[in-house]
Amino acid sequence: MTMMYLLAAASAALSTLMTAGMAGTFFGFSVGVMPGLNAMPASSAIDAMNAINVKIQNPVFLAAFVLAPVAAAGAGAFLLATPHSGAAWPFFAAAAVYAAGVILTTAAVNVPMNDALAAAAAHGDLTETAARLWSDYSSRWTTWNTWRAVAGGVSLLLMGYGAYRWGRGS
Repeated sequence: MTMMYLLAAASAALSTLMTAGMAGTFFGFSVGVMPGLNAMPASSAIDAMNAINVKIQNPVFLAAFVLAPVAAAGAGAFLLATPHSGAAWPFFAAAAVYAAGVILTTAAVNVPMNDALAAAAAHGDLTETAARLWSDYSSRWTTWNTWRAVAGGVSLLLMGYGAYRWGRGS
């Protein structure tokens, strides 16, 4: 029984830390990075965003991005094997919200938009079209990125609720 508690606690802690990191990253982009890029000349903003999109694909970011819902589901699974099984369901819900709101949104919207921005920049001089391209990209990308921040925040709140229920003995 003690091992299940340790595994549940480790999974809950890891999922909480990774989800907080991801939600904070998305929040920071929506309220700081994108407004900063919007204040630059469009061609410079496009170059900067393309560089960011290349560099963010690193092992630390990708591990946290992908493993956050896995760890949350793991916490739920370990909690099911304890007398505190009622605390498992918020962790399962957190994993589902994260998977749908963060991973699915990223794969379906943000990454294809990033790929299209990179392709447009690679196909020649953007001087004439850069302002329109950036304006279209930035507003739509930021809207969907904000959705990822909200989904990450909701997932984090669900984990907190799961920890609360666990602490209350349910």
